[in-house]
Amino acid sequence: MIRPLRTAAFGAAFLTAFAAVAGGLATPAAAQTPGTVNPRPLPPLANPNDPNLPAKELFGRATTGAPMQARALGFYSRGCVAGAVALPVNGETWQVMRLSRNRMWGHPDMMTFLERFARKVPQISRWPGILVGDISQPRGGPMLTGHASHQIGLDADIWLTPMPRRRLTAEEREATSAVNMVRADRRDIDPSVWTADHLNVIKAAAQDPVVERVLVNAAIKKALCREAGTDRSWLSRVRPVPGHNFHMHIRIRCPSGSPGCRPQDPPPPQDGCGAELDGWFTEAVLNPRPNPDWRPPPPVTMAGLPDACREVLVAR
Repeated sequence: MIRPLRTAAFGAAFLTAFAAVAGGLATPAAAQTPGTVNPRPLPPLANPNDPNLPAKELFGRATTGAPMQARALGFYSRGCVAGAVALPVNGETWQVMRLSRNRMWGHPDMMTFLERFARKVPQISRWPGILVGDISQPRGGPMLTGHASHQIGLDADIWLTPMPRRRLTAEEREATSAVNMVRADRRDIDPSVWTADHLNVIKAAAQDPVVERVLVNAAIKKALCREAGTDRSWLSRVRPVPGHNFHMHIRIRCPSGSPGCRPQDPPPPQDGCGAELDGWFTEAVLNPRPNPDWRPPPPVTMAGLPDACREVLVAR
């Protein structure tokens, strides 16, 4: 079921804690922000060569992939992607959402994974397929809104809402929201919407050999720990993060042929279901005190990205 968009109400305290703890991920409700079927192009930059210009202003204006050999360059939250390709907006077992964002681009390895995963989902659940949210911009890099990761074409958001058995209209893809899987007090999943199919779909993602991480809300991780049964080997790849109550964030490993890609450290070998998870549900984490001294970090400029990202940005 796809529901009309509802704006989640998050207090300033939670947003402060989120920014401090999870910089590099999307803000909690950003994935559900509605778009438009007629997006306006961004105005040209007065001085695109200004070294102080935030890199997001440059990468946010790229509309096509760089015609280069496919390479992921840098780290998931500090890099770009050469030779990115776009996921077709419609497949037999997937549909892409928020087309106005033009964030359905990624490294070819990500497209191979998404198509493989989408085909598997109807085999292990009652879902007809998946709804795909943001992957990366056409040339990766920092985004104008919503994410600090998703920069090298190896991250993808999959809505925790099954694909319907009909093709969504352009308007529906912009204006509808995934289902919030987390209870209002944020201490567990909402049993009125959570199903065994959610466990099966997340498990299938975590078991894929190219997947490094599956990021979900801590309440979703709690449900997975409770319901996983005896096969718990995959749980170590499912990591709790703030937000992520509408979607799971899948991150795949650095591809071969991308020596400039910096891998993430492997997850801890334990399943992450004990005291480590309990810490997410303390009062200090759920309702932290605002830090009046916290300031957002300055935006990344081109000097903060791998040198090769300059070539990616200007490639024609």
